[in-house]
Amino acid sequence: MIWFLLTDPVPAFLHIKEKIYAKIQSAKGGLMSIYKKFAAGITVLLLFLACSREGANGDIITITYSHSVDPTGATAALIKAFEKKHPHIKVKFLEKPSDTGMQHDFYVTAFNGKSDEIDVLDIDVIWPPEFSQAGYLLPLNRFIAKDDFDISIYNQGALDAAAFRGKIWAIPKFIDAGLLFYRKDIVKKPPRSWDELIKMGRKYQQRPDIKYGYLMQAKQYEGLVCNAVEFVASYGGGFINGKGEIIIDSKESIKGLQKLVEIATSDIVPANINNFTEVESHTAYIQGQAVFIRNWPYQYALANNKRQSKIAGKTGVAPLPAGDAGSAAALGGWLCAINKYSRHPLAAWEFLQFVTGMQGQKISALKSSSPPTIPALFKDKDILQANPFFAEKGLQHGLSAAVARPKAANYQEISDIIQIHLSKAISGEETAAEAVDKMARQMKKAMRR
Repeated sequence: MIWFLLTDPVPAFLHIKEKIYAKIQSAKGGLMSIYKKFAAGITVLLLFLACSREGANGDIITITYSHSVDPTGATAALIKAFEKKHPHIKVKFLEKPSDTGMQHDFYVTAFNGKSDEIDVLDIDVIWPPEFSQAGYLLPLNRFIAKDDFDISIYNQGALDAAAFRGKIWAIPKFIDAGLLFYRKDIVKKPPRSWDELIKMGRKYQQRPDIKYGYLMQAKQYEGLVCNAVEFVASYGGGFINGKGEIIIDSKESIKGLQKLVEIATSDIVPANINNFTEVESHTAYIQGQAVFIRNWPYQYALANNKRQSKIAGKTGVAPLPAGDAGSAAALGGWLCAINKYSRHPLAAWEFLQFVTGMQGQKISALKSSSPPTIPALFKDKDILQANPFFAEKGLQHGLSAAVARPKAANYQEISDIIQIHLSKAISGEETAAEAVDKMARQMKKAMRR
C-alpha cells in the first residue's frame, strides 16, 4: 500500500479516504468535522505532489481529450500546436457523438465508475452544477491561483456558467448566444423592443414575399427554455438565483413570460410555432419566408450560404429586442474541464489552459468559426478575415448580453418543469401567471430532493 500511495498518490488516497469514512460515518459531528478537514487538506497536498512529479524525469505523458466529432480539423490543429509547445505531453483525441444527450450519458456512466480514461473533456454550459455536485470534475481554483491564470479576460456570462457554489469547474472554450437576425434588404433598423418587433413584424408581413413576421423556437424542448430565459431576463426576472433559490414567482418573470406567450400566439409567427425547433426556424428563414428570426450564431453563415439560402447577402444581426430591463440572450456554448479521476491533473491543466487560452481559441475560430469566449479576439485581424461575421457589432453586443440558464444539479428535471408549463401557457391551457405559480411550486419541490 505504501508503494501504491507513493507511485499514484491521488487515487490511492481517495481509496484510503473512503475506507476511513466508512469506519467513522456513524461518529458524532466533532469527529466528522476533524476528518473532513484532514481529508481536504491531504487531498490537496497529494494532488500537487502528484502534479509536481508529472514529467519530472523527462518521461512522455499521454492524456486523453474527449469531445464531439470534429469535421473541421480544429481539434487536430489544437493538439498539434499544443504538442509542439509541450513536447513532453502527448494528447489522444477521443471522439464522442455530436448528440449532447449521448455525450452526457456517456460521461455520467464513465465517471460514476470512477473511470480515469479521460483527462480533459468539453462540457455543455448547463452541466457544471450537475457534474460538480456528482463529483465528476476537478475544481480549478487552486490551479488558477498557482499559475496566476487571468480569468478576467473571458466573457462574463460564459465564466458564470463555469462556476457553481463558489468554485470554478471549467474554463470557457467557445460561446453561443441567442441573437436576432433580420432581412437587412427590407429593414433599415432592427427593433429595439419586443413591442416594436411585433409592430414591425406585422408591417412587413403585408409584403407579398414575406409569410411570417417572426420565427422562434416554441416546441416543448430545451430551445423553448432558452427563449424563455431571454424573455424573462429582459424584463428583470429569473428562474434560480446564485444561492439556489427559486425566484421565478415574481412580477418581472410573469411579465416576461406574458410577452413570450403574446408573441408565440400572435399572427406574426407560424400557426404551428409550437412545432418549431432551430431546424424548422432556420429552414423557413433561408427560404425567404420571414423578416425576423431568433437563432444562434450559425444562422448567419447558413443564411449566406449560396448553395442553400435564397437570401444570401441579405441578413443582418442584432441583439434580441429589449424588455423593461434591457436585452438578454440565452447563453450556449461549451466549456473545458478536467476529470476528477485523471491520473495526470497537471498535464491536463496545461492542455486545458492552451485550448481555452488566446492561442487555442484563435485556432478554433480560424478552423471551425467558433465564436471566442475572449472578447479581445474579436479584434484579431486573422480571425476577422476568416470570419467577417465576427466584426458585426450586433453579434458582439448580443454575446455580451448572454445570461446562463438556471443553475441546478438536477437541471434536466428543472428544464422539464419549465418546458411543460410554458407549452401549456402557449396552448392556452394556463395563463402565464398560472404557469409561473406551478413552475415555482414544482421547482422548489424538485430542488429539495
